[in-house]
Amino acid sequence: MQERLKLYLLLIRWDKPVGTLLLLWPTLWALWIAANGVPPLGTLIVFVLGTFLMRSAGCAINDYADRDFDRHVQRTEQRVLTSGKISAKEAVAVAAVLALVAFALVLTQNTLTVQLSFAALAVAATYPFFKRFFPMPQLVLGVAFSFGIPMAFAAVQGGIPPMAWWLFAANLLWTLGYDTAYAMADKPDDLKLGLKTSAITFGRFDATAVMVCHILFIGMMALAIEFMGMGLAAWIGLAVAAALCGVQAPKVFSRDRAACFAAFKSNHWVGLALFAGIALQFALR
Repeated sequence: MQERLKLYLLLIRWDKPVGTLLLLWPTLWALWIAANGVPPLGTLIVFVLGTFLMRSAGCAINDYADRDFDRHVQRTEQRVLTSGKISAKEAVAVAAVLALVAFALVLTQNTLTVQLSFAALAVAATYPFFKRFFPMPQLVLGVAFSFGIPMAFAAVQGGIPPMAWWLFAANLLWTLGYDTAYAMADKPDDLKLGLKTSAITFGRFDATAVMVCHILFIGMMALAIEFMGMGLAAWIGLAVAAALCGVQAPKVFSRDRAACFAAFKSNHWVGLALFAGIALQFALR
């Protein structure tokens, strides 16, 4: 049983927390903004745990969906499901259990938050299948990775103001950018397999598209900070985030697999910088 548990932890990427952090930081931006400072402790705990659980469930269902493709991709050929260390049924069971626990947590929140959780689950569960037919599945991932924002506002304020959707759109663009860099690392393998990704759809403009998404994201966050009347701390956080996006340019334009993957992973620092600026801004009020 202990050995199975180790395999299940590998399935949910316990050893690779970047995905969880990329999902968590925008949710924390939204919680702090919605609460005008530190959110209620119970709500914060629910969203932090829920983020981890849903990202973990997403990894399990993603590996189930891609089990016949992953063995042909250099970066994923040794994953525990595609290598046969666990079965497809086990992966689905792990995803189901994690999703149920996450749903139990959401049930402690208000009705609107619970209702939004159904849409979030539907997007997360179907995203892995979009790469078979949709030319830009990274947009669907962007929706999945942005759903924590309206849910956070719903949980704290009982409604979803226009600012929540503005942040949702900004985060979607950021996700499209960094996940295109991620897809660039697998581009040769995905082309052979006939899969669809934004890196393939953008063609020779893939690296340019990554940086344009980052620029639009930073611009939209700047407008949000200005509209909310935030001060110096938030602007410093944004400036650091913009610089971190900028240093990714040489890596993505090199189109080297390892460099593109490193650029993708570095984005969690972008999210952290923005959160630090927002949280410090509210703390100084």
